[in-house]
Amino acid sequence: MSTSGRSGVLTGVAGLSRASSWAVGWRAAFDGALAREVEERRFFLWLPVAAMGGVALNLAADSEPALWAPAALTLVFAGLAFVARSRPIAFGVALALAALFGGFLAMSLRTARVAAPVLDRIRIVSLEGAVEEVDLRTVGARLVIAVSSADGMPAEKVPRRVRVTTRKAPGAVAGDFVALKARLLPPSHAALPGGYDFARDAFFAGVGAVGSTLGAIEILPPPQDASLRQRFAAAIDRARNRLAVRVDRIIGGDEGAIAAAMVTGKRDFLSNDAKDLIREAGIFHIITISGVQMTLVAGIVFFVTRRLLALSPTLALNHPIKKWAAVVAMAGSLFYDIATGSRVGTERALVMTLIVLGAVVLDRRALTMRNLAFAVFAVIAIEPEAIMGVSFQLSFAAVAALVAVMEARLSALETDPDPWLPQRGRPPPRSLLSELLHRPQALLLATACATSATASFMAYHFHDLSPYVLVGNPLTLTIIEFFAVPGALLGTALYPLGLDAPVWLYVGLGIKFILWVAGFIAAAPASTVHLRAFAPFALPFLALAVLSATIWRTWLFRATAIPFAIVGLIGALDGPRFDVIVAPSGEQAAVRDADGRLMIVGKRFNAFAAEQWLTADGDGREPAQARDPNAPCDRLGCVAALPEGEFLSLVLDRLAFDEDCSRAEIVVSSLTAPGDCGAKFVFDERALARLGAVGLTWSDDKGFALAADRTTLQNRPWSPAPAPALDDRIVRPGRGTHGAEPGETEEAAPGQP
Repeated sequence: MSTSGRSGVLTGVAGLSRASSWAVGWRAAFDGALAREVEERRFFLWLPVAAMGGVALNLAADSEPALWAPAALTLVFAGLAFVARSRPIAFGVALALAALFGGFLAMSLRTARVAAPVLDRIRIVSLEGAVEEVDLRTVGARLVIAVSSADGMPAEKVPRRVRVTTRKAPGAVAGDFVALKARLLPPSHAALPGGYDFARDAFFAGVGAVGSTLGAIEILPPPQDASLRQRFAAAIDRARNRLAVRVDRIIGGDEGAIAAAMVTGKRDFLSNDAKDLIREAGIFHIITISGVQMTLVAGIVFFVTRRLLALSPTLALNHPIKKWAAVVAMAGSLFYDIATGSRVGTERALVMTLIVLGAVVLDRRALTMRNLAFAVFAVIAIEPEAIMGVSFQLSFAAVAALVAVMEARLSALETDPDPWLPQRGRPPPRSLLSELLHRPQALLLATACATSATASFMAYHFHDLSPYVLVGNPLTLTIIEFFAVPGALLGTALYPLGLDAPVWLYVGLGIKFILWVAGFIAAAPASTVHLRAFAPFALPFLALAVLSATIWRTWLFRATAIPFAIVGLIGALDGPRFDVIVAPSGEQAAVRDADGRLMIVGKRFNAFAAEQWLTADGDGREPAQARDPNAPCDRLGCVAALPEGEFLSLVLDRLAFDEDCSRAEIVVSSLTAPGDCGAKFVFDERALARLGAVGLTWSDDKGFALAADRTTLQNRPWSPAPAPALDDRIVRPGRGTHGAEPGETEEAAPGQP
């Protein structure tokens, strides 16, 4: 063998040796990381994730699943997990599948538990019922009424609850039995494909219709006595409204409205300008009763109770006053939840707080990922639909990030002791300067971690991000800690005595500073970054990235967050961008103009739908600014220009169908179009009842591709299938192809016969 040959062989052997050593090293590293994850029982934390996946699969189903199927599968896989408990891999897979189908079952049980009639169409009815809740506004109010009877409607179609608004002072309070006439309509579905579905949220709240009152509200003697639970809930709502009005009047302005929201959970006094301001500053959470307020309330009650008990040496030395204080704090947290309306976000915070305080009572470490996992299980058991909401996702992501940082800090102290700590005794006291520097650093670190964990959820749901949230959040949290929550507790305690006014003025000073900071942040360059809607798969992968980064304890396993994040970011950049959007009512549409901006077409302007369309398109304009001034409208309808010289016609009168069906590329109407309408796309009353909101995307080679909010097979309690029609074609044969379904692309160019 030549010298060069021997050299090549030696080089190859050396390469194989290095590869072998690398493989052995990686295997050893993986085995070590796996052993640590198993030792710390981190795989258990993925069980609630699997259960959440089951809830999401249930809500994604086209038709209502049978109860027996997920129940049987849950029992089967739970049994297999028990049998395979000595085999780790088989045990883990079976347990994960049991959790998956358990979440699926919990969602089916919840749907069956809250099932109630949903209004089928717009109706004007006279109804009677008991007022359950009153949300006062600057003008008028919004009432939730438990319906007893509705004239002209069959009993089986009467909604359990209706939510109505009135432009005048209602004169009724929670607990009153009233009679009124109202214009009711079904809860609205998503304004664009994949958008926020209010109808589903209303269904799980028991609300089957929404609308407005027509005329005065009459208070009647109740036909029967209310139950103890109903009387208690009504008394709580009346007390909340009285306190909210008092706080708002004492402080005044938007500061008073924010204070009322912080104290009672009533947010309807706040102006739209103030809402936009705090949203742009990234501190919208200050007007919601979230985990921050719940934690501070529990902490203050716990601290004060323990200090008061410690005043007695007998109690302090002979009894577990720490546990007693935890029990009192649990009672205080429960009362705070009830007093602020017990919304989903508050309930989530309550569950987590009770678990943490319960751990104190049981002499267990309070802040752990396992406690957070138990809180998730509790939410899935009680209100599984909440996991799809932004409140749940933001709260749990933030808490998971904070707990993960704390666990990492404690682990670092165990392996590498803090240099402040001597071998024996307590750490020496820090200097004042060191303490002043340490506190802001800790707050900034906590804010950065929580903001990073929640950023993807914020961007997905609200389509914007605030780059200056790291400035606004620490200041806001500080003000809440020193002004709002202590002031709310003290003011509420003094309210029955009439001595609370100075306390609310003190709270108002802190909120005034918050609004000043919010105005400063909102006025800064690029204070809000507007983002387009994400692809449907983006959020699950981004959520898995956050979970991988927070659940795992070793860097090798945490690295799995990288591919999840990459796929999620691809989905974030590849979301739908519709060139035509049709509202499910058929009364309004949006068309992209030559400048690439959506313009609103229609004589009846729906500001909420327009706002949804613009935000999903990454457009920061106000809805009124997007109305097309050049779109010609008359009593028969409106038209808007489309690519290739075609146009969209929004028909308001049946007389316009004859001409527009023969000339327009797209016909939109809340009426029923004639069966021989020759337009290529016809979105009339029947079509939109089947499809919901519709989006069309234009491409030069394929024309318009259609996407719809619901499939033609969908039939869920909150979105029942419409009655079948004789002609179910959406794409007409006169100028296109037959019977295209949502998501299919039109191959024929516009105008081609």
